[in-house]
Amino acid sequence: MELTVLVDNHTLIDRYFLGEPGLSLFIQEGDRRILLDVGYSDIFILNAQKMGLDLRHLDYVVLSHGHLDHTWGLVPLIRLFTEAAIEGLPHRRPTIVGHPDLLQTKTLPGLPEIGSILDGLKLARHFPLQLCPTPLALSDRLLFLGEIERRFDFEASEALGQIVTGDDHQPDFLLDDSALAYKSPQGLVIIVGCAHAGICNIVDYARQVCGEDRVLDIIGGLHLLNPTAERLEKTAAYLANLNLQGLHACHCTSPRP
Repeated sequence: MELTVLVDNHTLIDRYFLGEPGLSLFIQEGDRRILLDVGYSDIFILNAQKMGLDLRHLDYVVLSHGHLDHTWGLVPLIRLFTEAAIEGLPHRRPTIVGHPDLLQTKTLPGLPEIGSILDGLKLARHFPLQLCPTPLALSDRLLFLGEIERRFDFEASEALGQIVTGDDHQPDFLLDDSALAYKSPQGLVIIVGCAHAGICNIVDYARQVCGEDRVLDIIGGLHLLNPTAERLEKTAAYLANLNLQGLHACHCTSPRP
């Protein structure tokens, strides 16, 4: 597997890439070409072009959850494929993969939409959808985890905004938050978007689903911006017990030491 960061909150200071508070990762796994998340804008496409990556040929676009910093890039992605069709350029439309709750309307006070701009009907006019709560194999080694079991009390989080369906408003506990697990010969590589489900919950569930206790690396946002002392201590202890060879935290992980 080869992983390339297309969008993160920060960029390399000596290269002319663009950054934003969002995330998009390009994964090449054998002959499979996969995006995890599409950021907030079109810069994942612009950065990919600078890197020589053609996003008009993808097998899957996996959306880790529905928040705007991971899904609003769907609109420029639709433009990319629409223009390819108009110009007669070679392209292969990817399947959109995510949790069944992925495309719900999500709100915060003063913000009428922090979820996906597109609902399922609109999105399905452009790409096949495969929204499933259970694990889904994307290749022999790469797995979409589906709905994450919430096992650790210290990671039990409060609702973040609300889910709106018609006139009904319900607390959003982000059950749509998911991740990828890559089964390498040396152990699992866990690839997350924001880890709203809790990074320990995600890793523990991935180990169970994959039948593999060894974890080699964790890549992505850990959503530890303002954790309680208990959560930080217990998360650190859990991760230490994994004997990781790498921890590549980015996006919504606190920059504070």
